Amino acid sequence: MTINPRITLPARRLLLIGAALLLGGCSSIFPVGRSAATAVPPILFVHGNGDNAALWQTTLWRFESNGWPSERLYAVDMPYPLARDDDAIAQPGRSSAAKSRTVLASAVDQVLKTTGATRLILVANSSGGYAVRNYLASGGRAAAGKVSHAVLGGTPNHGVRADASDRPGNVFNGAGPFLLNLNRPKNANGDEVTSGVEWLTVRSDNYDKYAQPTGEWIGARGKPTHVSYEGPALKGATNAVIVGIDHRETSFSPKAFEQTFRFLTGQSPSTLAITPEAAVHLDGKVFGSGLDNQPGSGNFANNLPLAGALVEVYAVNPATGERRGTALLRKTIGSDGLWGPLAVDSQTALEFVVAATGFAVTHVYRSPFPRSSQLVNLRPERIATADRDGRAIVTLSRPRGYFGIPRDEISLDGKSPPPGIPAGVAGVSQSKLVLADATSRPVTGRFNGEQIVGRIWPAADNQVVVLELTD
Repeated sequence: MTINPRITLPARRLLLIGAALLLGGCSSIFPVGRSAATAVPPILFVHGNGDNAALWQTTLWRFESNGWPSERLYAVDMPYPLARDDDAIAQPGRSSAAKSRTVLASAVDQVLKTTGATRLILVANSSGGYAVRNYLASGGRAAAGKVSHAVLGGTPNHGVRADASDRPGNVFNGAGPFLLNLNRPKNANGDEVTSGVEWLTVRSDNYDKYAQPTGEWIGARGKPTHVSYEGPALKGATNAVIVGIDHRETSFSPKAFEQTFRFLTGQSPSTLAITPEAAVHLDGKVFGSGLDNQPGSGNFANNLPLAGALVEVYAVNPATGERRGTALLRKTIGSDGLWGPLAVDSQTALEFVVAATGFAVTHVYRSPFPRSSQLVNLRPERIATADRDGRAIVTLSRPRGYFGIPRDEISLDGKSPPPGIPAGVAGVSQSKLVLADATSRPVTGRFNGEQIVGRIWPAADNQVVVLELTD
């Protein structure tokens, strides 16, 4: 388990922004009698199934842009973040609910120790909410005494299915023992949430792939799930509904941030935009995939440092993807997984190149970073067997949301819509093109207002291209 704090801003600025927050009527969660910076409670962000902390990047930027001190924002990377098929049966490369709870408990204690705070806020996406609920339900008063507020975005609190005859040991089954225990009434009112903590759930109206009446997105097309659109809501919580957002946008979208900020502070954020910084400092970790990053052991995320990988970072022309000069950074990754730090400005588009034994050389193109981040996590790809006949492989990736047709405007290398994105409820975060030529040329990905231009690299040389959206 690793904790990623944001880079600390100068102390004077921290005090000024903290004071501004306090004056905004946040006394319900900001204790009186402490300095403004230390009075602002720390927030620990928890990602979902198969994900990592990098998905919280824009959310942290929005908190900072509204005055939340960067030194009070933390995110955890869960090792082996995929849930088991049956929670009670050990499965290589996957974690039990109990393990996730233990990792979260350790992270909570680490953040409280680091900050000196007595309580913190937990904000979770999807199944990260299971770890939060399990930690608070099983930890009793001791755990609840460490947490003031819990925000769950898109957490399938009543399962993605609720059928006791269909894999009841899976944590995502609302009729299985794990969720039945979490959802049992906690008091005479029938509340499903642990007392002593203020709870918020954020859900979509009917656009969340994991809160659907039939099982198209869980491999059971046309079969009833016995779960409704209201599945993420919890009795005893404040339950917010946002029209038209997808499963990941319940946590990572501007609208979800707005609901979260208002719940925590009692006031609307001053801006939903991300305020740019002139000087930007970047860092993050390089993760591998499969069992202990070994070739042939699978392509699932493991959130384990990929020691020995080589990372290069280049400034690129945002219109052509061509490199501007020599590498800004070149580093062999150590046991901590860190690839940085790197100082740039907020106008520079970047190409990250990750090379490691057993993986394809992966070229990741990113839009300019408006603010500093220690959550620029990288993971090299492996070329799928089905794609090995292609001359070049290009993926458009949207980590913080899904592609929706006809909701969104999306194109990749001039193809609109690009391949692999079904119409209807948004549920795909990547589109891949396998090209018949490897001519060195620009390749462009567009999603609504964001455009990323990279370069073609030949798959014959074991190279792949990823255009990674910030949105």
